[in-house]
Amino acid sequence: MKEKIAVLMGGRSLEREVSLRSGERVFTALTQLGYRALALDVTPELVDTLRREKPDAVYIALHGKFGEDGTVQEALDFLGIRYTGPGVIASALAWDKALSKRLFAQAGIPTPPWVTFTSDAFKEMGAASALDLVPGAVGGFPVCVKPSKQGSALGLTRVEDAAHLPDALLTALSYGDAALVEKWVDGTELAVSVVDGADGPEVFPPVEMVAKSGVFDYTAAYTAGATDYYCPARLPDDVTLEVERLARECHTLLGCRGVSRTDMVVDEAGRPLVLEVNTSPGMTETSLLPMAAAAAGTDFASLVGRMVRVALDRVE
Repeated sequence: MKEKIAVLMGGRSLEREVSLRSGERVFTALTQLGYRALALDVTPELVDTLRREKPDAVYIALHGKFGEDGTVQEALDFLGIRYTGPGVIASALAWDKALSKRLFAQAGIPTPPWVTFTSDAFKEMGAASALDLVPGAVGGFPVCVKPSKQGSALGLTRVEDAAHLPDALLTALSYGDAALVEKWVDGTELAVSVVDGADGPEVFPPVEMVAKSGVFDYTAAYTAGATDYYCPARLPDDVTLEVERLARECHTLLGCRGVSRTDMVVDEAGRPLVLEVNTSPGMTETSLLPMAAAAAGTDFASLVGRMVRVALDRVE
């Protein structure tokens, strides 16, 4: 009989429902592959349950806070349980978009210009008086305002002028203690997934997202028919090679293992720019990682099995 794999799903983040959908699909795939799958929601009894069940590994199907920020990874490390996806440091770095963008810039990875505002800077330092400096700092309007620590484009707003910037910042800061104001880049939006295997990281074909609303936000991502997807993305060969290289570089730079998904935009001049890295990509029927895997000839069950095998074979 194959190993026991606990699938962590749900939790209390704003992405709970998406996580449950991901987890249920993963649970079904593991069962089909012959693993002894155990579905677990995140509750105050989780640690006791894990200690009692003693799974051979955990598949992390959690999205959002606690699942992607290093919290659950820290707990699993403490319990000595292997798990899918990146470890504590990589998870925390990718979760904090302001910090990861600084790392991208230091490493020479192209990313749109940005500034960060924290709620403390507004409350304790009067940062609101400097909002007039934002256009000069990022290269003018329009800008993208989004929470620094959040997933699925929650709290994201496209802002066309200075008059609407304060409200957009208030929206973003309602999701956490920091917000990014980033130059809006018109172009081709992409998600490029990297999955580790026996021969090292494999970059799957880029997925192109075309939101009918013009903004690929939470609604566009999870509303049926709201977005058109193309995989492989409709890119020139040289641009495809470059976005794949950047995805692999981001995966390595942040210290990711197992899996990562790098979100990018290719501007109108054909230059790819990295937006952020996701360390727990969705696994629903419409999620981008399974879509990319299918384009590479890897079905959903094989994708899940590969990620679990990498976790089980990891030498601590």
